[in-house]
Amino acid sequence: MSPLIDLLRPHQWVKNGFVLVGLLFGHAWERGDGMALALQAMVAFVAFCLISSAVYVMNDIVDRAADRHHPEKRKRPIASGKVGIGTAAALGLSCLGAGLALAFGLAGLPASQAPWLFIAYVLMNIGYSLGLKHVVILDVFIIAAGFMLRILAGTLGIGIPPSHWLLLCGLMLTLFLGFAKRRAEVGAAAGRPHRRVLTQYSEPMLDQFITLSAGATVIAYSLYTVSEETIALHGTPWLIATVPCVLYGLLRYLYRLHRAGGGENPARELLGDPHLLAVFGVWLGLVVWLLAG
Repeated sequence: MSPLIDLLRPHQWVKNGFVLVGLLFGHAWERGDGMALALQAMVAFVAFCLISSAVYVMNDIVDRAADRHHPEKRKRPIASGKVGIGTAAALGLSCLGAGLALAFGLAGLPASQAPWLFIAYVLMNIGYSLGLKHVVILDVFIIAAGFMLRILAGTLGIGIPPSHWLLLCGLMLTLFLGFAKRRAEVGAAAGRPHRRVLTQYSEPMLDQFITLSAGATVIAYSLYTVSEETIALHGTPWLIATVPCVLYGLLRYLYRLHRAGGGENPARELLGDPHLLAVFGVWLGLVVWLLAG
């Protein structure tokens, strides 16, 4: 892969799929403006891909010294010296400008009605890179907040009222992924953490955080599937049939974390593990089939 493309981390764009969740659970296809909503959601998705890549470039510039002491991150384009600081900064600013242009509709396409969500994402990540990432627990909540902004961009941002259940399930799931990421990083550090905040975590502590957030994810999603509001909105009581998929996915992720050396990169875990890909496909297929009647 070209170092410049690698610098943008395109495999991480799968995270921006959270932008499209609102179309599915908001029954956008049943609305008269469904096609316009889908186009707006795709514009928001592309905008988040560009802006998140700009954030990754900024993080790599700020963390380049620490990354050189990490067994995997030292291979990143900036840390390894394959891409210079000036080139990286120019690329990051270009992506940021293009992403914000889409967010504000400057490209002549229907874009988000709430560009402040994208501004909030940028400002939050600037704060994260400049120091908030060193604040224990808050660092993971900021990561989760980034996913919540993606969900809001695909709901509130395009005129779909966000479900409280959707936001709650999204928060619990992303906290689980965030704490699992920290657990993998602490394990990989082997007593020599390359990031300051890792010294404030311990494996037993993170195991408790993961257990709490995983349990909350399953409970929140299960309650969502059987709530009267959900049954009335979707016209089916059978969303509960998708709960085993969620439970299997979480348990498989924990297996990957503890037995297969995974968990540090959620996007790579999803794209690289056939079990996770299969159970996600089954879950998505069931949800589409049930919601479509």
